[in-house]
Amino acid sequence: MSPTFRLAFSMRLLSRFAAAAAVAAWALTVSVVALAQDARQNQPGEFDFYVLSLSWSPSFCDAVADRAKQQNECGERPYSFVVHGLWPQYEKGFPEYCQVPSPRLDRNIVSSMLDLMPAPRLIFHEWDRHGTCSGLPARAYFETVRKARAVVKIPPEFLDVKSELTVTPDAVEEAFSKANPGLSRGAIAIGCDNKRLREIRICMTRELAFRDCDEVDRRSCRREKLVMPPVRGS
Repeated sequence: MSPTFRLAFSMRLLSRFAAAAAVAAWALTVSVVALAQDARQNQPGEFDFYVLSLSWSPSFCDAVADRAKQQNECGERPYSFVVHGLWPQYEKGFPEYCQVPSPRLDRNIVSSMLDLMPAPRLIFHEWDRHGTCSGLPARAYFETVRKARAVVKIPPEFLDVKSELTVTPDAVEEAFSKANPGLSRGAIAIGCDNKRLREIRICMTRELAFRDCDEVDRRSCRREKLVMPPVRGS
């Protein structure tokens, strides 16, 4: 066997070993992802609990700045906390887009929800991404959204915000916990951007009782201070 032939043969062997190693690494990655993903992933009605997300509307309007005129909730009506969504969750992770295409959403349902969710586009989006994972028909899902919102009492200090507030995530969690008996701080997460309080996320059982949720709570905002812009029109 000539030196040239031996070299070529060795190179082919190395290429095969490299390819085999790459396949093995890919298979390991797929296995890890599969283990991390809930076995029920995206099966309608198969989830552990809900997260009710309440958005502080003035922060949203402040963040979109010049585009606020194009947003339904940034007009003359003084919105404060509005429903962002009611999201089915797993203990780790969450399902989304469980029916593609999603069942058609009746516009009468959309109209009936505008007092809680002031943007039709948001309502359609929440149905497509989260509502279809509830396993409920559209009307029943949005009735559940309304019931979940009715469970939560807004702390009195956030009911009539006429001037900008400076708050801490801890203080906001404490206020919500105090205003809602049975709501522990382990069931609450604060959403924020670089300076504003954006939303409150509250974990609930499928029967809409408060419950702790470690993974959601760990994603809570950790900034020392946040601002809450005043309600528009104040």
